[in-house]
Amino acid sequence: MDIQTKMIHGGISEDATTGAVNVPIYLTSTFKQDGVGKPKEYEYSRSGNPTRAALEELIADLEGGVKGFAFSSGSAGTHTVLSMFKRGDHIILGDDVYGGTFRVLDKIFRQLEIEFTLTDVTNPKAIEESIQSNTKALFLESPSNPLLKITDIEASAKIAKAHNILTIVDNTFATPYLQQPLSLGADIVLHSGTKYLGGHSDVVSGLVTTNSQELAEKIGFLQNAIGGILGPQDSWLVQRGIKTLAVRMDAHQKNAGILAEYLANQPQVAKVYYPGLADHLGYEIAKKQMNGFGGMISFDLKDESKVNQFVESLKIFTLAESLGGVESLVEVPALMTHATIPKADREKSGIKDGLIRASVGIESSQDLLNDLKQAFAAIQSEKED
Repeated sequence: MDIQTKMIHGGISEDATTGAVNVPIYLTSTFKQDGVGKPKEYEYSRSGNPTRAALEELIADLEGGVKGFAFSSGSAGTHTVLSMFKRGDHIILGDDVYGGTFRVLDKIFRQLEIEFTLTDVTNPKAIEESIQSNTKALFLESPSNPLLKITDIEASAKIAKAHNILTIVDNTFATPYLQQPLSLGADIVLHSGTKYLGGHSDVVSGLVTTNSQELAEKIGFLQNAIGGILGPQDSWLVQRGIKTLAVRMDAHQKNAGILAEYLANQPQVAKVYYPGLADHLGYEIAKKQMNGFGGMISFDLKDESKVNQFVESLKIFTLAESLGGVESLVEVPALMTHATIPKADREKSGIKDGLIRASVGIESSQDLLNDLKQAFAAIQSEKED
């Protein structure tokens, strides 16, 4: 079955009891049992809920996993996965990893004496050199947030397997429509379902899946024990969003390609980060492992002092954190999503104060171009004055 069809008919796509073509929202905290310790299927909604189960089956189906897990946020999913590790374990991360992932490791797991190293995971040699005797996992983002770096997932997973290390991939930017990391050798895939999967900026969620039954049992235990589960109404919203993921992603990346070409020729821009541009360092790898280049663009302004004025001058792009909704969003990573990362570490990885990250929506591409043009004109006229 093609993935576009799976998005609509995959997982549990209808209600077995009534035949409803959408799984109902089961707003219940508990379930009647047939006898003492004899639940029919579900016993308590933290442990399992039919609406959440439908979404969990769907993400497993789309990513090629054996079981899926839905959480109250992407961060809750990340926290649960990282809870598999113990004191003294070491994890390798990309050097421009999402600020929330860095924060939970730096501020929470570091106190539990779990170690981590930031490195350029796009370089296989750098991965090899970062592996220690206590390394247990390689945590990747591809494309990365916010510099859109592309990591060769298959090559990285082979290195990890040779050292008996797990490969965890945050697939939020690509979505399963454009990339399936498990098929490339990854062990665990996670998503901020808030973003492209939900797609309408109306729900916060996290999704995780794995192709290992052993890992599924560990994650399932932790999901239930920690309890950061996704509620039934939000589960329904994410499942509804996934039904239109293919058509939305096609529109997102079409617009992103047009805007990236414009920005690459804009004299006030120092550099554009978009894997669909032929001069992007990861262009060839992206072509190999992805079915498109996505809807995210980042770019450096030549004049860093104008970054606030530029984003505040935009009228269609909304100045806001998050991404992946139908509307275009823009933010300044150094001051917003990645502010928790120390400035020296940010700049070392390439996250400069003049970096702007844009989540390109599905509006008219001409309207989005005109919005960028008027914002560039605004900072140009200010400079001339």
